[in-house]
This record gives sequence, C-alpha cells and structure tokens, in this order.
Amino acid sequence: MPHPVMSPNHVAVITGGASGIGLAAALRFAKAGMKVCIADLGDERLKDAAAKLSSAAPGGAADIMASAVDVSRADAVADFEAAVAKRFGGTDILMNNAGIQPGSTMFGPSDNWQRILAVNLWGVINGTQAFAPNMIKRGRPGLIINTGSKQGITTPPGDPAYNVSKAGVKAFTEALQHELRNTDGCSITAHLMIPGFVFTGLTARGRTEKPAGAWTSEQTVDFMIERIEAGDFYILCPDNDVPRALDERRILWAAGDIVENRPPLSRWHKDYSDAFAAFVKGK
Repeated sequence: MPHPVMSPNHVAVITGGASGIGLAAALRFAKAGMKVCIADLGDERLKDAAAKLSSAAPGGAADIMASAVDVSRADAVADFEAAVAKRFGGTDILMNNAGIQPGSTMFGPSDNWQRILAVNLWGVINGTQAFAPNMIKRGRPGLIINTGSKQGITTPPGDPAYNVSKAGVKAFTEALQHELRNTDGCSITAHLMIPGFVFTGLTARGRTEKPAGAWTSEQTVDFMIERIEAGDFYILCPDNDVPRALDERRILWAAGDIVENRPPLSRWHKDYSDAFAAFVKGK
C-alpha cells in the first residue's frame, strides 16, 4: 500500500464493510497485512465477509474482526471502538462508509427520512466522535475517510433525503479536516470520498451484471488510495460514463445558481437547459 498509514499491523476500521466499496477497501487493507475491523448488519453477510478477509490476510482470522453494529446508535459505535481498542490497541484508519439509499420523496414517510439521515449522516458523526479522540491521543499518523456522494454536492432531484444526508457528510468532513489541522500535535487527516457510478448492492436495483458505465468497487478503492497518497481531501471519482471534466462543470454550475441568482437546481429547469448545455461545452 502506498500511504504510510496503510502498513502491516496497522489497524483499519470500516463501517458498511461487509459489501461493496467497504468490503473492497477491507480486502485491500487485509492483503497489505493490516488488522481489519468491519462493522455492518446481517449475521450471514458479516460471516461471509469475515471469511473472505481471513483468507486474504497474511495473519488469517487472528487479524480480522467483524461486528454487528448499527452506526445510527452512538452507544453501539462507542462499544465498537472500545472493542477494537481492546483487541488491537487502537485505530489508524477509520472509514465511515456505511450508507443506505432506499429512495425518498419530499413528502414521503417521516420514518424513511429519519432512517436515511440516521445511517448516512449520523453514522459518520457517531463514528468520528467515537474513534477520532483516541486516534488523536495516540499521537500517530492516521486517516479518517468519510464516504459522501456527488448527490450531496449537485443535489439532483429525485431522492431528497439521500441528498440531504450526503450534503451533511460533505459539510461535516470539511469541518473535521479544519479541526484536525488546527489541533496541536495531531497528524490525522480527513478525506471526503466522492464515488462516481459504482456497481454495488446499493446501486444494483435488481441488475446482476455491471452496467458498462459503472466502475467496480475495486476500481473505486484503487482510485481512493491513489488520491489519498497524492494528498487530496476531495476524492472525486470518475466512472466509465462521467470524466472528471464533466463533474467539474456540473459542480461549478450548481455553485453558480447562488452566484448568478438562478432558480435552484437550474440544471434541470427547462428555461436553463440550453445555457447548461453550452456551459458544459465550455461556451
């Protein structure tokens, strides 16, 4: 692994680690000789993931920990942090990756909104507040990687609860990095992971084969590691359909809604469709 924190015998903690991007990251860390702790829900999923990780880790099952944790519960996450510290002595990498996307509507059921925000946003807050203080106290270099979304930046119509949760993750992680870099003696850095279209259980929606436009979880993790090594805070991932240049134009247009005093989400407003198309082309 290229980053010095991603080294043998260091400890990586990944929420949402039983599948998708989380499992791909856990496997990369395990193969590098790290001690890997995953948190997720579903006994069979955790058992299967632990078996894969144990096979990948040079130290076998002794270097792997798989725990059933509801990240929306601060007490459960605090207990998980204590269990990791007891078994492996502390944490070097925290990847707050757990997320759900069941779909939402503006005036949909309140319970659905509450659960999406509880997992996607409060899961990141709970994970950071439980793990970061002891990571800082150890006085060692470390990484906190929070999984956001492009939907939390350009906020497209169609899934408002998810957008709100991921916009919150962006704001929280920016504030976290500011806090860390202004904390005396702290050598922990925060990073905002912004995946593109990745074929996972979250995005499959009944499909069994990866769409041509999607990246795999493994491609996404490889890109994440490369950009952390480069020192990026915003890990803006492309995919097979959307290159970085197009993401940049979309993000700039979204910010321009405020600066230019356009209607919100003007990218999807019929009166601005031609202007947006021209902007994307750099005209």
